[in-house]
Amino acid sequence: MCIRDRAEALIRQRIEQHYPDHTIVGEEYGITGRADSPCRWYVDPIDGTKSFTRGVPLYAVLLGLEIEGEVEVGAVYFPALDDMLVAASGLGCWWNGRRARVSQVTRLAEATVAFTDIRGFEAHGRAKAWQRIMTATRFQAGWGDAYGHALVATGRVEIMLDPIMSDWDCGPFPPILREAGGYFGDWSGNPTIHAQEALSTTYKLLPQVLNLIEASETP
Repeated sequence: MCIRDRAEALIRQRIEQHYPDHTIVGEEYGITGRADSPCRWYVDPIDGTKSFTRGVPLYAVLLGLEIEGEVEVGAVYFPALDDMLVAASGLGCWWNGRRARVSQVTRLAEATVAFTDIRGFEAHGRAKAWQRIMTATRFQAGWGDAYGHALVATGRVEIMLDPIMSDWDCGPFPPILREAGGYFGDWSGNPTIHAQEALSTTYKLLPQVLNLIEASETP
């Protein structure tokens, strides 16, 4: 059993011990628990596997709790950094014990955008959108995955783009971004973890980002 399997098995064991009637969705073991439960946990034991295997300390453990279709609780922990970001609906977003807020930058020309793998944009039909956003922003930084979305929630960058994401990759981020004053969802402006893509940004920049994405799809 590899370390990812062992980590997810441990997390599942802890959840099942305290919440035996809940559903659990994870990258390694799929869906378990009651299919009709209104409470569904999303688990990614090691998000950023390439970072983990190369010794880059930006990998994370992700947990999100969806209640009746809405993700209400999220937690992201970066073990190598001992960095924790947690949020719950109505209770704020907290970064290592202090309140987290998104950036106050209002112009794309002053914004920093994060991403994971630049080749992913072309592979998933988003090359034109990426080119427009790259041209419009001040700086573009890689080594993204969960760390990029956490950077947006804590005001250190303004935009994080993922052209491909699984539900468990997205799990904790709706309440984290929402409670930090930002947006997490798909590339069309819909807050969701189920679109197989993800965008984190501030609400001040969201209309500008969506306009660039829409323009890139116009023949």
